[in-house]
Amino acid sequence: QVQLVESGGGLVQAGGSLRLSCAASGSIFGINVMGWYRQAPGKQRSLVASISNGGSTSYADSVKGRFTISRDNPKNTVYLQMDSLKPEDTAVYYCIVYRGLISYWGHGTQVTVSS
Repeated sequence: QVQLVESGGGLVQAGGSLRLSCAASGSIFGINVMGWYRQAPGKQRSLVASISNGGSTSYADSVKGRFTISRDNPKNTVYLQMDSLKPEDTAVYYCIVYRGLISYWGHGTQVTVSS
């Protein structure tokens, strides 16, 4: 089992920044892709960004140029730097990690962007 602990959510005004962190522990050997999803009220959960253990990144079109995903492999931690936040970024943000074909989810952290 892999345990994920997320932090860094909160309330911010439009145009502001937040940094999310997600630390993995437990059976972490073999973790490859790490990433973030988000789910807004009444909407499906969708991928925000992902990063491979080699550092290759992928972003949703809606966050390109504003969000940056990174990871610290020795610390088994993935980060999401969110800049130029918009009200439509308001959602619960979930960390996800893959160990082989098995995925593990965090409990989520609320991000609220006020206009």
